[in-house]
Amino acid sequence: MSAIGALAYRQQPRQARLLLLFQPGPVKTKGILRFLRHLRRHVHGRVVLFWDGLQAHRAVEVKDWIQANRHWLSVERLPAYAPELNPVEGLWSWTKGTRLANVCADSLGPLVARVKKGASHLRRHPNTLFGFLAKADLSLD
Repeated sequence: MSAIGALAYRQQPRQARLLLLFQPGPVKTKGILRFLRHLRRHVHGRVVLFWDGLQAHRAVEVKDWIQANRHWLSVERLPAYAPELNPVEGLWSWTKGTRLANVCADSLGPLVARVKKGASHLRRHPNTLFGFLAKADLSLD
């Protein structure tokens, strides 16, 4: 099971959103395209997307999709081996240290349910989501 996540921030009004998409198996091109369509449905207006160097992010189909949607989407790649610059890494760290800490499940279902419950908690606590942004030494200014 793989989880693709994004944190969406808006300065005025101050808002933070969490988007998650689960898929069986590894993240590949089709999963990235599915998530980008998911992002578009849930985040309106112009989007600047920061992401890491995952191979699926660099696929020709993904680049073509981004090019066709450049009127609302621009993409910036984070430096290699710099997870501390990625606010989503804060999300994964928080999830592993809280919702998944000391969990030993027999299947993926209970783990996914715990991650979803953690996401629900974070959606009610946008200051924590802004904390992930601050931890990455980023701001909306």
